[in-house]
Amino acid sequence: MLSVLIETKNDEEALARTLDSLVSAAGDGTIREVIVCDLGSTDQTHRVAEQAGCEFLATGSIAAAIGQAKGDWLLLLEPGARLGEGWTQAVRDHAEMMKMPGRFTRARADRPGFLARIFSSDRALREGLLIRKAQAEPLSRRAKSAEAIARGLATKRLHAEIRIAPPL
Repeated sequence: MLSVLIETKNDEEALARTLDSLVSAAGDGTIREVIVCDLGSTDQTHRVAEQAGCEFLATGSIAAAIGQAKGDWLLLLEPGARLGEGWTQAVRDHAEMMKMPGRFTRARADRPGFLARIFSSDRALREGLLIRKAQAEPLSRRAKSAEAIARGLATKRLHAEIRIAPPL
């Protein structure tokens, strides 16, 4: 059903945290595969991905990963992001009823204050992106990164929380 795509560069610890939050969904069949697109890591990111059973694209672009993905729906995540309890049901509900992309709801501890919302330039993938493969493919042809695919898309809010990746 779902292919998870994660772009990395020297993110071994953050990738491990994200993959840990996906384990239960792999067991129940929600996740079909996890593809890690590496942008030139010099740390042990590849070992973390391989030990977790992920497909690892050492020089792969996000377009290559989208083309290779087997799921009808794609979940793009930042390394370090952790999905909260109940996220698999929220994704299933969204996939059954919606055609438009979706984003998770930030966990309360990660919600910025008023001034932070005004003065920050938020990353488009901070809350993840759930998108149909058919919609992501044409976007990926001109996008250089997963972040570029996620930027500017109208999305529906999913009823599941995400702990966002710490700032870079």
